[in-house]
Amino acid sequence: MSLKPVTPAFVDTLHATLPEGALREITPNYLEEPRGRWAGQAGVVVAPDNVEDVAKVIGLAHEASVPVIPYGGGTGLVGGQIVSDGPAPVLLSLERMRAIRGIYPEENAMVVEAGAILSDVHDAALEADRLYPLSIAAKGSARIGGLLSTNAGGVNVLRYGNARELCLGIEAVLPDGQIYHGLKRLRKDNAGYDLKDLLIGAEGTLGVITAASLRLAPRPAGEGTALMVVDNPQAALSLLSMARDHMGDGVSAFELIHKAGLDFLAETLPDIRQPFAEMPEWFVLIDVGLARGLDPAEALETLFGEALEAGLVSDGMIAQNETQRHEFWEVREQIPEANRLIGSISSHDISLPMSAIPEFIATAPDHIARLGEFRINCFGHLGDGNLHYNVFPAPGESRADHLDLRDEVKRVVHDLVHEMEGSVSAEHGIGRLKVEDLERYGDPAHLSAMRAIKAALDPVGIMNPGAVLRGR
Repeated sequence: MSLKPVTPAFVDTLHATLPEGALREITPNYLEEPRGRWAGQAGVVVAPDNVEDVAKVIGLAHEASVPVIPYGGGTGLVGGQIVSDGPAPVLLSLERMRAIRGIYPEENAMVVEAGAILSDVHDAALEADRLYPLSIAAKGSARIGGLLSTNAGGVNVLRYGNARELCLGIEAVLPDGQIYHGLKRLRKDNAGYDLKDLLIGAEGTLGVITAASLRLAPRPAGEGTALMVVDNPQAALSLLSMARDHMGDGVSAFELIHKAGLDFLAETLPDIRQPFAEMPEWFVLIDVGLARGLDPAEALETLFGEALEAGLVSDGMIAQNETQRHEFWEVREQIPEANRLIGSISSHDISLPMSAIPEFIATAPDHIARLGEFRINCFGHLGDGNLHYNVFPAPGESRADHLDLRDEVKRVVHDLVHEMEGSVSAEHGIGRLKVEDLERYGDPAHLSAMRAIKAALDPVGIMNPGAVLRGR
């Protein structure tokens, strides 16, 4: 069945069905995405403030065969929230559904609506003396629904898991307009197929998440952060193993950072305080959260001493207060913005078996160099095997000078990742950017099952068509 565009008659039906204020002006922010790869379109923007109205919108779209594009904070990096061709869709924004429905400190759980901004969820958890551990650089604008729909990761996956592990239940509207009432706060529930885990990571192609029961964690009694200089990624991997031997699950984050990241910060964001007088080739950022009675600074000092003796580190510094902790983390969190300002030819969100990471980092530049002279900024969440491996033009050149090589650079990187049994989509999702990659590298049985699930739940094909799976 072919999809149809939003028509004036369809908009009139929405006006008659929904309360005043649900339909929004189609402003440019709804039609843009962070990397500027696509210019979007929308026949109408609808922002309901309750799940019943979301169900009405999707039910009407289902009956009329009109596509629906779910929209969260607009921070996605693979084009899942924007469509530039095909029938003009309903852009369904969750921005008005921001309520914190309940916090249950004794259960380490909270229930929030999908439009809640991540930083607001953090604040609400802290007010209850709890922690919602999911954290990304775009926490001030990313919304819970989008984070769950992409199964977002971030810096704390090493200790707490990604978005899927931090969700106990969801409320969602299915493609035919039915409401799935799955907001249970249970740790154990084996009552049939798990629709929660199916809809998380589906990027709005199987329904729209409207609320979620989130898993909280106790706040660590003491937290500490350190920067340690390593000779190479293999030394960083050995240091991670040593850190976990010392502190177990107390290691919350372990970030690998290359000198290129500091160079880019100096070039584009000179107000960011550089942590080292002389930039090292490689260093790691370690964040720990320990139980009452344990001293994070002392634990990090002990780790540094043993790592120095073992030849794994050559220099380092331990944050002496919260201001310095913030400065250390600001370096890491501003690297993506520096990358954006430089302008990458091709950016890659990849994951690898952890033992394969040093070999990948050592060999990938030789493969890329066959295509020309480039700069590489490799950084990321070493603790969970997720690297952001981004290729930039040489100094004095711009991204526009090499756009004809973008697909070749991506193919070289992704082929090597696949050869090393990694994934070409670690935490950003597939969206529209990586549909061809999923077809090229995905397991055929997996793809067949995905297509069958999509056809069963969304036979008309209205939900985010063209995202994840090739559109009709």
